[in-house]
Amino acid sequence: MDNGQCCMHNNVILDKTFDFSVRIVNLKKYLTKEKQENVMATQLLRAGTSIGANATEADQAQSKADFISKMGIANKEAHETKYWLRLLHKTGYIDDREFSSIINDCQELIRILQSIIKSAKENNH
Repeated sequence: MDNGQCCMHNNVILDKTFDFSVRIVNLKKYLTKEKQENVMATQLLRAGTSIGANATEADQAQSKADFISKMGIANKEAHETKYWLRLLHKTGYIDDREFSSIINDCQELIRILQSIIKSAKENNH
């Protein structure tokens, strides 16, 4: 798929996933430095930055099926990120304020990704 075929949502999702990745990197730094937490922080980093990486790959997809697959992986990574954020919150590594802000962004990404996937599948038939 060339860039001309991408839907308008793609630019939004690429910007939002990049900004989210920056937040995840900064949260990882905080967890490692201030909380001496490395294992969950690394898992969060991998999943949280993978959302944007897969959305970016989808933007350069070779076919509609490839696009849907990559966006599906981004969606799965967003759900995994949500899991790690919830676990870090429940175990006291991030407080209510920090959690509320970042979990809302994560849930917004999930909603957008699911909408993009649904739209792509509907336009595939």
